[in-house]
Parts: sequence; structure tokens; C-alpha cells
Amino acid sequence: MKELQYLNKYFLKYQIKLLLGFLITIIARIFSLFAPRLIGNSLTAVEKYLQSPAGDLEAIKKVLLINILIIIGATLISGFLTFLMRQTIINVSRFIEFDLKNEIFWHYQKLTQRFYKNNRTGDLMNRISEDVGKVRMYVGPAFMYSVNTISLFIIVISYMISIAPELTLYTMLPLPILSVTIYKLSRIINEKSTLVQEILSKMSSFAQETFSGISVIKSYNLQHKMNTNFSDLAYDSFEKNMGLVKVQAWFFPLMILLIGCSNLIVIYVGGNQYINGKIEIGVLAEFIIYVNMLTWPVAVVGWITSIVQQAEASQKRINVFLKEEPEIDDGPGINKSINGNIKFKNVSLVYPETKITALRNISLEIPSGTTLGVIGNIGSGKTTFLDLISRLYDPSEGSIEIDGFNIKDYRIEEIRGSLAYVPQNAFLFSESIEDNIRFGSINANNQEIQKATKNAKVHDNIIGFKEGYKTLLGERGVTLSGGQIQRVSIARGLIKKPNILLLDDCLSAVDTDTEEEILKHLKTATKNKTTIIVSHRISSVKHADLIIVFENGQIVQKGGHIDLINVKGYYKELSKKQHSDIQE
Repeated sequence: MKELQYLNKYFLKYQIKLLLGFLITIIARIFSLFAPRLIGNSLTAVEKYLQSPAGDLEAIKKVLLINILIIIGATLISGFLTFLMRQTIINVSRFIEFDLKNEIFWHYQKLTQRFYKNNRTGDLMNRISEDVGKVRMYVGPAFMYSVNTISLFIIVISYMISIAPELTLYTMLPLPILSVTIYKLSRIINEKSTLVQEILSKMSSFAQETFSGISVIKSYNLQHKMNTNFSDLAYDSFEKNMGLVKVQAWFFPLMILLIGCSNLIVIYVGGNQYINGKIEIGVLAEFIIYVNMLTWPVAVVGWITSIVQQAEASQKRINVFLKEEPEIDDGPGINKSINGNIKFKNVSLVYPETKITALRNISLEIPSGTTLGVIGNIGSGKTTFLDLISRLYDPSEGSIEIDGFNIKDYRIEEIRGSLAYVPQNAFLFSESIEDNIRFGSINANNQEIQKATKNAKVHDNIIGFKEGYKTLLGERGVTLSGGQIQRVSIARGLIKKPNILLLDDCLSAVDTDTEEEILKHLKTATKNKTTIIVSHRISSVKHADLIIVFENGQIVQKGGHIDLINVKGYYKELSKKQHSDIQE
């Protein structure tokens, strides 16, 4: 159970409630023992009355009535305390589930881009849902029944020893067999539980990717193939689950068999002792009741063991991700507002997984308040250039400075709080349009939202919808066109009023006239703000204060628009081509 030791901090957090639940459990079990003892005493009293013809009938009736009333009262108290026990311990399990899910989600958000490139979304979702659910069963029902079973065993067996030690010893003979059986089956369950959770993650990932790419699947008429693939995964899941269930199925019958053996021992050995006058009839009756009282707790041991092993397997999967360290370390903090002067000093970046050099020896200064245009063919390093500024990656070599301070000295919150990043493949959440824009500024009012959408040239489109700004978007903004999605994303960036604005080819889906309008508004909205525009279009960057051209991770050209179109190179050729395309 070493993987489950990670949860000890939560047990400490809720130790008062758990201790209270533990005490209530013990008290409940003590009250539950009143019935067998009083039943035994009642039988002994009746036997003595029958053996004594001169016995007082009224006295024996009184004894029996008192015993019955005490049994009823003790049973009611035990039942009420059991209810409190469930309310206490099960509630704690829900608190721990809440805390663990939040911890995992927060940790996910801190991890870098490489983590998300190396792990599938379905697997991430499964660990925060299914795996946490398995762990909750351990900290809730399994813990509760474990406390219940252990306390009942200790109390019952201690009392059994006190009244008939020899008979108790015979009654406990099946326990070593029980212990070995549980140990053997537990190891098998742990292994099979891990396999079940892994195949469940694969199914979740497959389903998530299928639904995300449903348009591609339909356009290539791949529904039957995808269904076949999913059926294969489902059958694999079925086999692994059946393998687990078959092992779990051994527990309950074995527990009942061993308890049955204990009953037979009590009847045979206890019967002989009663015949020989070593014990009273009431003691024999008590032992039979005690053994049967232990039937459910012993039977539930198998269920508890199964839950614990499944939780161990799930927590191990959770711990793997929780042990992932963010590659981007938070700096000590500068505690100074960022103006936006950015300087690259011999910066290179090599992706460790692929060993591909994305950027090579980049040196560049972007003065505060200027607009930089970035041009280059696909894979030349343009997006990576922006990723370094927002610290989605750190350079392999060289350094980046913002306002004269190394970017690593800033807290990540300081940097990202001062910039807005509008990616090429804009992502919109399944919320209303206005809520999507408010992601840029949570407390923005309606006037600010409309100003941002007007600057992004999307206001007229929005008010044309039946619900206007209240229009709910589907997943990934599928109810909007590509150009509208990009412009809403631009509005989200503008409403933040950042000191640094990064635009990654976010005008690729709009026509040239709309692009010109947006750029005109951007120039006004980003006055005195550092703006970096990445694009494949000359028209998007030609008004920039400085333009750089990337090729194979290096800056091969640098200058203004007029300078670059008069110099032989990539920029001039691209300008001629795009100008020719427009004329055609």
C-alpha cells in the first residue's frame, strides 16, 4: 500500500472527523454485543428454571422481559451510531475526493506543453475521474468497513476468550487459511486492476479523439473502421474486467465457507463441552451468534481487499502524473510592472524528445511600444519564438530579457499577466460569446466587451445572432466560422489591455479587407504596447516598425517593409507572389 501513503496528508487534514468516526464505530460495536450476551444469559436462565421444578415463573418472565427491552434499546442505539459512523467517514471520503481532484487539476495546469504532447487527453481525464473514484472508495467505504471489522473482531474475540478460551481457539482455526487466501488473491487483483484502468484510459482517449475528429472520420467514410477499432478495445476491456471479476468472485464464497467451518467447529466442540459440563448452554448460543456476527465482516474482507488493491493501482497511476515536475520554474519575482522591452541574446531551443533544433542563435531587441512583424515558411520557428516569450518553453541556450531582467527572474504569473497570446488555432470554450471574451478580463463590463469586438471587427456578426452576446458556443466554437472564431479570440486578447500582444497568424481565416480594418484598429488599440504579429501574409506585417524573416530556426532577414522588398530574398519573393495572386 505504499502508493496510498500519498493520501496520509488528507487523513491528517481530516483526523478529527476520522477519529470521531472511529470512536463512534467502537461504541456502536460494543452496543451490538449486548444482544448475544443477553440471549445467552436468557437461555441459561431458562435452562436453570427448567432444571429446578420449584423455580419462580414470574421471576424468569421478568428477567426475559428486561433482557428483551435491553436488546431492543441496545440495537436501536447501535443502529443510530452506525448511521453517524457512515455520515462521518463517508463524508470525509467526499472531502478527500474533492481535494484530490482539485490538486490533480491544479497540477495539470502547471505542467508544460511537453507533458500534454506526450500524454493523451483521455488518459488525463480518466486519472482525474475514474482513478480518483477508485481512491475515494478506499478512503470511504473501505476505511469505514475496515474500522468496523477490526473493532468488531477485537471486541468479539476478546470477549469470547474471556468466557471460553479453548472454544475460541478452535473457532479461530480457519483464520490462517483466510489470511493466506486474502494475500494471494490481493496480489492478483492489484495486477488485474492496473490492466483494467489502463485499458479504460485507452478507450477514453480513443473516444475523445474520435469525437474531436468526427468531421474527418465522416468525410473519409471511416465510421465502420473506427467502430471496429472501438469494438476491439471494448472486447479487450471486457476480457480484462472479466479476469478481474473472476478473481474477485472467489472471495465471498471462500469467506462464507470458512465461516461455515467455524460454525461447525463451534457446534461440535462447543456441544461436547456442554455435554461434559464445561460450558453452559448460553455460552454455546453466544458463540454461534458471535461467529455469525463475524460472517459479514469476514466476507467483506474480500470486498475491502479488492477495493484497496484497485485504489492502490489507481493511486499509482495518479502519483505518476503528480510526480511530474513542471519544466518551467517560477522565478523569485521582480514586482515591477512590465513595459515590454524584449531582448533575445543568442537564444537556441532544441526539443529534447525529437532533438530537433527549433531556433538557432537568435539575437534581437524589440523596444517597448514597437510592432514586430514575423514572416517565414511553415516550421521555420515563428510560433516557437512566441512560445519563448510567454515561457511555454525555456531556451536551451542563451537568455531572454524583459525590461532588462532575465525572463526566468519573473514569476510566471507576472509575465503571463502582462501579455495576451492569440494563437492561430484559436480555442473557444463551450460558454457564451461574452463569457469567452471575458476570459481576457474577468471583470470586463459590456461596454469594454463591445469595444474589443468592434476593434476585432466581429461586433456586427455577434449582434446578428438571435441571442447576440449571450449566444452559446459549441465545443471549440463550432457554431462560428473560422474567421469569426479568430476575431473573437483577438477581442479576448485586446480586452486584457496587455503590455505585450502576441498574434500568431490569427488573421489567416479573414479576408484582406477585414484584415486591413482589424490591423487599423489594432494600431490604435496597441499604441505604446509591444506587439508581435506572426503571419504568412505580407499585408499583415507590412506596417510593422520592424520585420524579421525566419528560415530553419534562424533570422535570415531583418528590416522595414520598404527595405525588404528591395532586397533579394524570401520576403521579396513572397511579396511578388502574393501581389500576383491578388491581381489574378
